[in-house]
Amino acid sequence: MIRTAILGASGYVGGELLRLLATHPQLVPAKVFGDSKAGQPLGAVHPNLAAAYPEALVERFGDGALGGIDIVFAALPHGHSQRLAATILDKGISFVDLGADFRLDDAATYERWYGHAHEAPELLREFVYGIPELHRAAIQRAKAVAAAGCYATAAILALKPLVDAGLVKPDSLIVDAASGVSGAGREAKEGTGFSTVDGSFSAYGLLSHRHTAEMEMAIGGTVLFTPHLVPMTRGILATCYGEATGPCDPLGVLEQAYAGEPFVHVTDQPPATKWVSGSNGVQLTARYDERTGRVLALSAIDNLGKGAAGQMIQCANLMLGLDESAGLTPIGVYP
Repeated sequence: MIRTAILGASGYVGGELLRLLATHPQLVPAKVFGDSKAGQPLGAVHPNLAAAYPEALVERFGDGALGGIDIVFAALPHGHSQRLAATILDKGISFVDLGADFRLDDAATYERWYGHAHEAPELLREFVYGIPELHRAAIQRAKAVAAAGCYATAAILALKPLVDAGLVKPDSLIVDAASGVSGAGREAKEGTGFSTVDGSFSAYGLLSHRHTAEMEMAIGGTVLFTPHLVPMTRGILATCYGEATGPCDPLGVLEQAYAGEPFVHVTDQPPATKWVSGSNGVQLTARYDERTGRVLALSAIDNLGKGAAGQMIQCANLMLGLDESAGLTPIGVYP
């Protein structure tokens, strides 16, 4: 068995990691760390996991805590992983990070979008950007992977094949995406409380959402991104637009780009978030609009699945030479 440690185990992504790892054939959660819940039984922190981990306790991370660990999953707020990465990598432990600390190519871009200097710029080149469908070979060779952000994953998977094929002008991209409230994390906040979001639909992060930088880096274009908060727990639907270079078949390009991919389903139907809920699946569709000369592409993912924990495990499987699909499914929970 391969022993794993989870940093940030008390949050929603940490809980989803543990749920998926409970049925993984080879990855075993040996250590679960969460400072805010340290000392509590894991089943008290995540009641849905009590039967799977009846003896587990949430621990406080400290020196010597990673003895015997083969791979670390980190689901921490941005800024935290850059303080821990060197320690993990120096021990020869594989590392999959969901934070934003090592996703971008250079420290200057990070500082621009996150508002503070990067504390470990020398480690940026050690991390591979983690979308397996686009970077599989590099992930297989990597010791450190920065799993892509949830919004970024949805938009990049929808748009990159269209830009790469020359169907869409890369400086004309618009992404409108709506996410469930679990994307804001487990900590109680007025803006994501039931009374605030129920019966409401709102935009936020106008012109400044940090996932814009990932989209532009990975797609190779200019993106106007507007995120929205929708009154549901989990899921992302990204509606993406770009000016077409001419009449084209974007659906056919997506079908060709993702042929044989275990988690991507290209459909002629507009996808819904419910179709992928609880899964590592992606559902995509696209259209060319002759009237406006634009391409429309839609992407549905589970923000906690393919947008977070599922993608982390998919990357880990590749890094460790395991079956890429181990512990994961493209099949959503419906209704």
